[in-house]
Amino acid sequence: MLFDDTYRTIEKPIEGLFRDRGSKFLAFAYPVNTETELKTALALLKAEHPKANHHCWALRLGIDRSVFRLNDDGEPSGTAGRPILNTLLSKDLTNLAIVVVRYFGGTLLGVPGLINAYKTAAEDALNKAVIIQKTLNDVYTIQFDYLQMNDVMKIIKDDNLLILTQNFDTECSIQVAVRKTLVNSFLSKFSNLTGAIAKYDYTT
Repeated sequence: MLFDDTYRTIEKPIEGLFRDRGSKFLAFAYPVNTETELKTALALLKAEHPKANHHCWALRLGIDRSVFRLNDDGEPSGTAGRPILNTLLSKDLTNLAIVVVRYFGGTLLGVPGLINAYKTAAEDALNKAVIIQKTLNDVYTIQFDYLQMNDVMKIIKDDNLLILTQNFDTECSIQVAVRKTLVNSFLSKFSNLTGAIAKYDYTT
C-alpha cells in the first residue's frame, strides 16, 4: 500500500452534552497535535469545572493512529475513557482529544449506564463538529542567496507549497510546509540549486 499522508480530524473545538438520571456529562472535543495540548485543555477545564466529580478523557494521535491514551479519572475501569476512545475509532478520527466532565446527580448509573453516557456525550460533540481532512506535512526552512529568489519561488509555486514564514535580509530564508508524499521530489529539486539548503524543522 502507498504511504497515506492524509488524516481526518475536527476543524475546531466543539462541545456536546448528555444527561441521565440527574448526572450531567459535558463533552469537550479538541483538535490536538501533542499530549501537551491535551494537558493544557484539561487544566483549563478543571479550573472551569472545579465542582465536577470526574474529568475523563481519551486522546488519539498520529497519522497511523497508533498513539492513544485514555483516563477513567475515578470511574469504574473501562466505563469512561474506553467508550470515549471508541467514538474516535468508529469515526476514524485522529489528532483529537475528548474530555467528558461529569457532574454526579445522586443516582448510580451502573456500568452499562456509564458506558452509554460517556459514549453518547462524546458522540454528541463529534456530531456537531466539522470533520476535515488534513495532510501530514514536513516543515523545512530553505536558506538561499538573494539571486536565487526566482528559482526558489518557482519550485515553491510549482509544488504548491505553503509558505509559513519568510525573511529576506542579507541571508534569505523561507519556511515551507511540504506534504509528506512530496518531500523526496521537493528535496531533489533543491539539490539542483547550488548553495541553497533545505533544512528539516519538524512534522505537523
